[in-house]
Amino acid sequence: MNMRVLRNLLILAFVGFGAAAAFAHEYKAGDLEIVHPWARATLKGSDVADGFMKIINHGSTPDRLLAVSVEFAKASQIHTMKMDGDVMKMQELTDGLEIPAGATVELKPKSLHIMFMGVNQELVPDTIVNGELTFEKAGKVKIEFMIEPAGTSHSMDNM
Repeated sequence: MNMRVLRNLLILAFVGFGAAAAFAHEYKAGDLEIVHPWARATLKGSDVADGFMKIINHGSTPDRLLAVSVEFAKASQIHTMKMDGDVMKMQELTDGLEIPAGATVELKPKSLHIMFMGVNQELVPDTIVNGELTFEKAGKVKIEFMIEPAGTSHSMDNM
């Protein structure tokens, strides 16, 4: 059995026991730590999805998330969301997302997030999909997004 299949089976086993914190997975790139990249499952007929993660800069200089690419969507954008009166509006961060020195930036629902457009496959809960982050200084980092149920809105404060 290959390692990817074994890992997926282990993740599915944890799902059955409700061990959400056990899913936290991390990646390191230079001074950056990427914690638990995840995306919400797609709804039937939808060609958009959103992605989230926590990025910690342990260094003394800032870095910048410039791009996110995934196998399951034609395009990805880094977005911010803010209220304009009673309306929540998204805006693309065309210059990327700064990760200040010594700081943590959390991409989470109703806030900073990754918008996946032209989604070309169903994103099913409790599966994993490949992705790649591109940082100005740390370079390219291969990651995996854990797919969580469509209604998920948790913060990663406890991860």
